[in-house]
Amino acid sequence: MLNRLNIHNVALIDEAEIEFCAGLNVLSGETGSGKSVILDSVNFVLGAKADKSMIRYGRNECSVSAEFDITANEGVQRALEEMELAVDDLLVIQRKFTQEGRSSIRINGVPANGAMLRRLTAHLVDVHGQSEHFFLLKESNQLKVLDDAAGEELLALKEQLAAKTAALREDKKHLDRLGADDGERSRRLDILSFQIEEIEKAELKDGEEDELLARRAKMNAVEKILSALREAEEALTADGAGTDALRTAARAMSGIASLDPAYIEACERLENLQAEAEDLADTLSSLGEEVYFDENERTETENRLDEIKRLKRKYGPQIKDVLAFLDKAREEYDMLSHSGEEAERIKSAMEKCRKEIYALCGRLTDVRKKTAADFTARVVAELKTLNIPSARFETEFAPYTATDADRATANGLDEVRFLFSANAGEPLKPLSKIISGGEMSRFMLAVKTQLSGVNGISTYIFDEIDAGISGKTAKVVAEKFAMIARNTQIIAVSHLAQIVCMADRDFLIRKEESADKTCTKVLRLSDEERVAELVRLLGGDAGSEFAEKHAKEMIDSAKKLKNILSQNV
Repeated sequence: MLNRLNIHNVALIDEAEIEFCAGLNVLSGETGSGKSVILDSVNFVLGAKADKSMIRYGRNECSVSAEFDITANEGVQRALEEMELAVDDLLVIQRKFTQEGRSSIRINGVPANGAMLRRLTAHLVDVHGQSEHFFLLKESNQLKVLDDAAGEELLALKEQLAAKTAALREDKKHLDRLGADDGERSRRLDILSFQIEEIEKAELKDGEEDELLARRAKMNAVEKILSALREAEEALTADGAGTDALRTAARAMSGIASLDPAYIEACERLENLQAEAEDLADTLSSLGEEVYFDENERTETENRLDEIKRLKRKYGPQIKDVLAFLDKAREEYDMLSHSGEEAERIKSAMEKCRKEIYALCGRLTDVRKKTAADFTARVVAELKTLNIPSARFETEFAPYTATDADRATANGLDEVRFLFSANAGEPLKPLSKIISGGEMSRFMLAVKTQLSGVNGISTYIFDEIDAGISGKTAKVVAEKFAMIARNTQIIAVSHLAQIVCMADRDFLIRKEESADKTCTKVLRLSDEERVAELVRLLGGDAGSEFAEKHAKEMIDSAKKLKNILSQNV
């Protein structure tokens, strides 16, 4: 439930802190006092689209924070765990919006985005205004209402159905791997055969491409190679060049070698260098003789590189990837070559599974139809007490056949929608298309009276549900509020004394003007102030003894009714 709402610089509100109770909270005040600002603030912190017009004039930003007690809200706790956020008894949501159009969100102090916020708030608050859709207007949620009402019997069937639909999906995947039918399998085998033959024929070797590229580089640089080898050989063998110079040096040192052991070592080293230079010259000469490539070899190299490039383009970026593709293709070919019997076995199992799924879907539908008949009858009875005497309400089930089993989910095959007619002689039509704002408010009250907490939401907010009602209907609406508020928190904006007197906590929204600005204030009413507000709503004169007595009698009567309701919990 919503414990506390803090508002800063929203519209005419400088600052407001509102502490709500667990039961029925009512906001009242003169028209134009700013009651809608409170609901706008709630919508804003819940993730509604914001614009700069909501920021108080002269301020750079606005902010709203909301504190929720989520002790018993499993939906929110589960969402927090899935988002890897800390789970506690309290949830604090803070949202800011600046003149530059930047929005920031924090969930329990941790930065968050709009998607994360919406996942949480879907389980927290249902804000219902005259122009807004709400939970029950969505046909997918209408099915959920019936399922929740059906209870354990339906849950057991859905668990069985979930297992069967999962098994069917796995069989489909397996069959797809085998080939959906004989023709498809044959086509796949032809493709695999061609791919395998193409790669095997190429006789690829890992590392081969690098060798070919190196050979091509040598062929393209043959003149440069020969020139370098000749130049190096000449530097060693030409008259007076490398080997001659080393020979001369060795002769010179041999004449003095006997005079010192160091001279002997130097002489030996020169002789070794001379021998190495002569051997190197022979090597360079041999290398030069080996440098020869004919055009056939060049053509073969280029063709082989082109073939490798083509195979890489089709089967993988490197030769090792092409070879890995070949291994997989051989494995798939072998599997498909012997898959006929396996495919028939799977098809037979799938057909049996489809029949079981269809049977389970039928049982689900039977339970839902039984639940729907009882549920709609009870809601119609409630609507009659809410001054819609000619109300008719039914649940329409879309037909399906055994051929639809493949599209079944754990929820079965049912598609339902609520049909409604408020007036005698008018046909039933989809709830979302024909119901008016005032009727929608009373319809929701009727549903919530019968199925309190059906959608797991702990707080309902009603924006002027009293529009277009008065007298006896207003009294019944107030009593319905009191009944629902035993288990679900309600925050309502109202102009009706019948609803205000039933409140567990009253707030007066008042606009105050000073010399230079106008502010909206939120005041929690004391018992005495509450009487004064009821006198105003009843149209009595302030200070009128008769009007005050009437207001007190309404409050006393409301207390007695709530006491009776609390004893019947």
